[in-house]
Amino acid sequence: MSECYEYVPHRLLRRRVRDIASGVEGVLMAVINENVSDTGIERWIELAYIRGASGREFTTAATNVVPAHDQPRTASSRRDRRGA
Repeated sequence: MSECYEYVPHRLLRRRVRDIASGVEGVLMAVINENVSDTGIERWIELAYIRGASGREFTTAATNVVPAHDQPRTASSRRDRRGA
């Protein structure tokens, strides 16, 4: 089995996200393209590493990651609402 992996850029890195498969929320720490095969045939998947409230990280498919609903608003979004 190949031990190669590759970090993948993701728009939600370091933001609060939810894993749609489990419903668990946390901070997206990394997305890594990893060989998850335990046989001789390589199988590459983009895995998202999410740090939950307990401080432990868990993995899920990167396609299962969505923004959490309780995202804090940025200063610019607050400014835009005041003018409306």
